[in-house]
Amino acid sequence: KQWYQRRVRAQVAAQTGHRVCLVDLDQNILDQSSARINKSLQRVAKKKFGEGAEAQEFMDKTMGAISTATSASSVVGETDLVIEAIVENIAVKHRLFKELDAIAPQNVIFTSNTSSLSISEIAEVTNRKDRFGGLHFFNPVPVMKLLEVVKTSETSAETLASLLAFGKAMGKATVECSDTPGFIVNRLLVPNLAEAVRMLERGVSSSKDIDTAMKLGAGHPMGPFQLADYVGLDTILFILNGWHEKYPDIEMFTPPETLKRLVAEGKLGAKSGEGFYKY
Repeated sequence: KQWYQRRVRAQVAAQTGHRVCLVDLDQNILDQSSARINKSLQRVAKKKFGEGAEAQEFMDKTMGAISTATSASSVVGETDLVIEAIVENIAVKHRLFKELDAIAPQNVIFTSNTSSLSISEIAEVTNRKDRFGGLHFFNPVPVMKLLEVVKTSETSAETLASLLAFGKAMGKATVECSDTPGFIVNRLLVPNLAEAVRMLERGVSSSKDIDTAMKLGAGHPMGPFQLADYVGLDTILFILNGWHEKYPDIEMFTPPETLKRLVAEGKLGAKSGEGFYKY
């Protein structure tokens, strides 16, 4: 998942005129990512420009803006902005940012694409807390317009302005948010999905009827169970577990038993062929 996230963000940034260095420890993953970016750009170019020279120029310019490296340390000295999208593990993120903070020029802004961890806690191992923020993209990145720009209590006004400008330059609709669990979207969405599961557990209604009610009654494009299956039940459980561990007294963060059972059974949603529905 993480390499996919890095790849699509690199593609969208390069398409919008930014020079990008895509970093992964595995050269094979970098080679695969470059090939998939190339293939994706061919579709974009054909759709935008047809088959002519303009399409090829777009391809050459965009691919020329993307480089790769197997070490972030080797390239951080030549960048203005770091966007981290690695595993959602605070210790791993700390190791990365502590290493980069020691060698990156003072003007470099650090950001994380985390969807569940605290930006302030990620930044605490660095000496640039005023130049640290969150850039939370939504999948699929080329299609979804929203970008949550997250500020901590120590993020400077200049850093925030730079991150908002970067998001807009990428063609995103930016929203500003303080560093709170789940930011805006997930803070509202994940407890809502969990409450739908608790309604099912209480026998209020069936998953199908709850989905129908929310689609037709609230105008949602997907009901909560369909959306949970799309997002991945393991992803939702991971987020809830993290929040519940940190905030045990907040009832809405308690993972429902049904969700835990389905994940334990390997029923993770659409990606595994079965979740609340079968696919």
